[in-house]
Amino acid sequence: MPEPIIPKGVAHVSVDTVGTADPIVFALQPNLSMLAFTSAIETLRIANQLTGQSLYSWTTMSETGENVRCSNGIEIGIDSALGAPPPNAAIFVCSGVEPEHAASQKMADWVRHQWRTGRRVGGLCSGAYTLAKAGILEGKDFTLHWENIPPFREHFPHLSPLEQLYAIDGRIMTCGGGVAPMDLFLKLIYERHGAQLARAVLNMCLHTVQRSENDRQQSSTAAVIGNRSDKLVRIISYFEDHLEETVNLDTLTKNLGVSRRQMERLFKTHLNVTPKKYLQELRLQKARILLAETDMAVVDVATACGYESAGNFSKRFREAYGISPHRFSAGHG
Repeated sequence: MPEPIIPKGVAHVSVDTVGTADPIVFALQPNLSMLAFTSAIETLRIANQLTGQSLYSWTTMSETGENVRCSNGIEIGIDSALGAPPPNAAIFVCSGVEPEHAASQKMADWVRHQWRTGRRVGGLCSGAYTLAKAGILEGKDFTLHWENIPPFREHFPHLSPLEQLYAIDGRIMTCGGGVAPMDLFLKLIYERHGAQLARAVLNMCLHTVQRSENDRQQSSTAAVIGNRSDKLVRIISYFEDHLEETVNLDTLTKNLGVSRRQMERLFKTHLNVTPKKYLQELRLQKARILLAETDMAVVDVATACGYESAGNFSKRFREAYGISPHRFSAGHG
């Protein structure tokens, strides 16, 4: 394990003296999210800095021991190849774009071994792909970045990721990407060293509020559309939950207690689009994610996004993005 890092700083928080640092191993995969990784590691660094103690130590591993390049092109130095972690170390797999390709069988086997020996195991951003491949998520609460959830469900239909900021279920700890790892590690700091230190780390990061485990990764539908119309929000939420199905707008309006004309007016007034067009945009957005993040055939993507024929899907996709779904998929293969 590398020497503990305790930077000097002006602010100080007193906590009980610890005998040894809590060790963390970050298992980094190609194309990982640098933001997710640094959000985690900087939270630990600031905790050490504020207390003047080595509360946490960390090391990086990769499958081969070679440096790993992030999705933004920046290369991260690696301390060692996969091997025996320090005693009592928690393991966090950090991934990013195209996680189904980054989640190698070798790393999944290594993670499963760490889990079976009683270690805590986690996933940052899309790291849950490796945990799923390791076979340790069955019956567990877990999450990953919202953009990766639709393709994850296609790869692992027997698993149900939660669409929330982070999840802690016993020895399984997972979170979305972006700055969600900061919220997860702030929670761990709070549980280990108390509220005063967690609040001080929060302030050092200029993170105005410590978000809870169940907070949403994305803004609510109402917040996104900038409108509090309950009826419009309910319609959009229904669209989002039934993208694979044939949606009958007349039946939907009847069930929700609005007229077809009223629904059309709500979408025109607040979104300047028809309900049918809005639903199509949601389906095409999901299709784009599946084509970019999975190896699904175009015809299967069309079905998963509620299109009755691959031909109609291909036409709509090309109109929206200026490229056929086949060429788009090949460009991300």
